[in-house]
Amino acid sequence: MKRNILWGLLATLAGLGHVLAAEPVLNLYSARHYQADEALYENFTRKTGIRINRIEGKAQELIERIRNEGSNSPADVLLTADAASLAVADAWGLFAPVRSPVLEDRIPAHLRSANWYAFSTRARLIIYNKRLLKAEDVSTYESLADPKLKGLVCSTSGGHIYNLTLVASLVAHDGEARAEEWARGVVANLARSPRGGDTDQIKSVATGECGVAVSNSYYLARLMASEKVEERNLVKRLGVVWPNQADRGTHINVSGGGMVKTSKHPEAAQKFLEYLASDEAQRYFAKGNNEWPAVPSVQVDNEELQALGSFKADSVSLVSVARQLPKAQKILDRAGYR
Repeated sequence: MKRNILWGLLATLAGLGHVLAAEPVLNLYSARHYQADEALYENFTRKTGIRINRIEGKAQELIERIRNEGSNSPADVLLTADAASLAVADAWGLFAPVRSPVLEDRIPAHLRSANWYAFSTRARLIIYNKRLLKAEDVSTYESLADPKLKGLVCSTSGGHIYNLTLVASLVAHDGEARAEEWARGVVANLARSPRGGDTDQIKSVATGECGVAVSNSYYLARLMASEKVEERNLVKRLGVVWPNQADRGTHINVSGGGMVKTSKHPEAAQKFLEYLASDEAQRYFAKGNNEWPAVPSVQVDNEELQALGSFKADSVSLVSVARQLPKAQKILDRAGYR
């Protein structure tokens, strides 16, 4: 009798081990560090039963990690911000093509490549001090190089990935020579040496250290919704311009991702990418991190984004912008944009 019970227990444990081994999982490498994304992952697991194992890090670190892991990489999906990071990962051959009618139908063509998809967008706004400048003084990105702004421009470093992608877009639109002329003009107009991130630029403009800067939209939206009264008061001193509304539109960047080519769970990876394009997930991007949905049919329910108003976005293909990244870096180096 005891032997029968023992064999029964062993059989049960063996069966349980098989179930545990077969538990569907997704290994996610993510350069997104936003608390609101937790709801995305929890909802995906609840809907699909696929558990997410997540490793977070900076985009460059995660790209290098996947490269070093080679065919042994456990990564199924890489998520990161900025088209430049997606382009670098793609250039290193880290992504596998995902043939998904769902993704191709929902994500506009200019926000995807053959191997990666954007799931949220953010705009590069021009922020100016209303006491020092008027909106018509800074209506385009090109205007930041105007000599009348000498000593008024604040900026992140030339090597910052946001700057790099913006300059790549200028190359795509204006050509290499004009983009370099612009970079030299901005350097000549700097109020101080480039430093800090976008939030630092916004605060420097608000305090009058400089008159104008460029920032990703979601940093401004965060300050607009801040629990700190002093930060909300800083925003009141600022004017906001959607650049280039009379021509190509405001430069857009993205968060996005793709399936890693060595994925051990490709079906789960595709399901996850398709989930990120769902109405539910798209609304989380907008509400949780002040980003616009990549899917144009999804309505934004975000007080700060609605307060910023509507605008014409640049519809240039981000793939074509990414091709200009090496030229953009050389331009910034030659211009002394440190």
